[in-house]
Formats: sequence, structure tokens, C-alpha cells
Amino acid sequence: MILQILTWLGIIAMCVLGYYLYKQGYLTDMPKLRLLVGKAGVWAPLLFMLLQLIQIILPVLPGGVTTLAGVVIFGPFWGFVWNYLSICVGSILAFHIAKIYGRPVLRLLFSPKTIAAYEKKTSSDTQFAKYFAIAIFFPFAPDDFLCYLAGTTSMTYKQFIWIILLGKPASILIYSLGLTTLFSKFFGF
Repeated sequence: MILQILTWLGIIAMCVLGYYLYKQGYLTDMPKLRLLVGKAGVWAPLLFMLLQLIQIILPVLPGGVTTLAGVVIFGPFWGFVWNYLSICVGSILAFHIAKIYGRPVLRLLFSPKTIAAYEKKTSSDTQFAKYFAIAIFFPFAPDDFLCYLAGTTSMTYKQFIWIILLGKPASILIYSLGLTTLFSKFFGF
């Protein structure tokens, strides 16, 4: 319940921020947006990565919002790099948190409906590892939840990290390119 309220507040905040940025011309003028971000200097990528990490650990914002922001603000190459690094680190942290705290963390962060929908996938460790690897490869899977769920299984850190490191690049590229294409059609970038 608390996470749902935070999620809605996060979505509302993003809409208000998006509206403000749009009205100020930052979403219709790429050089102006990059100049705004550039004011943070070398801290800009670190601040972005911190936002991305928080978004994974406390999934109150849709991940696509920050993924798109990375590509739009930093360009396709550096946007991908900052997204990849922060998403991998955030995913590993989510897995680690679940390893430490177990199922109670799932109940704290996710709805019973979400947990029930995926819980049957954890009945077989080998089947879950295969399912997890496939899901991580695709861009529209509930990655944050799946990373936490994986932490409640017998999956090892080594196995998890390899799946994340190898599976994430493709999904981030697909997601980034798809969102960037849609965004460019609406805002002309």
C-alpha cells in the first residue's frame, strides 16, 4: 500500500516536472536541456546514476522514464553506458537486499497480486534461472521485481550477476531505441 502511494506520488511528480520542463522549453529544445544538465558538470552522470539506482531499489517510478532520460540527456552512447552501469548495480543491490531480508521485502515493496503471479516460477530453481534470464533479456519484463524475487531463491550471486551483465545490454538498447523513437515523434528530437 505504501509503495503504491509512493508510486502514484512519483508519477505525479514526474508529470509535474515534465510539464514544467516542457513549458520552459527544455523538452522541445535539446541544446537547452543539455545546457541545463551541463550545469551539474561532472556530477551530472553521477546524479543520473544515483536516480536510476534509487528507482530500482525503491521502484516508485516507471524504469522507462529514467532510461529514456539517460539517452535523451546524454546521447545514445553515454546514455546507454550510464543506464547500463546504474541498472546493473541497482539490480545487484536489489538481489542482495532480498538475499538478506527474504520474502518480507517482497511483501513490503510489491503487491500480493504481483508476487502471486510470479511465485509459481520459483518452484524449480533451474526453471526459474532460465525464466529469469529470458525475462531480463526482454525490455518490458518487471525487472526490479524479478531481481528481488531472484534474491529469495537459491540462485547464486555469480549466476545472477552473469545473467544481469549479459542480459541487460540488449534490453536497455531495445527499450532506449524504442522510447527514443516515440519521444522523437512527439517532440521532434
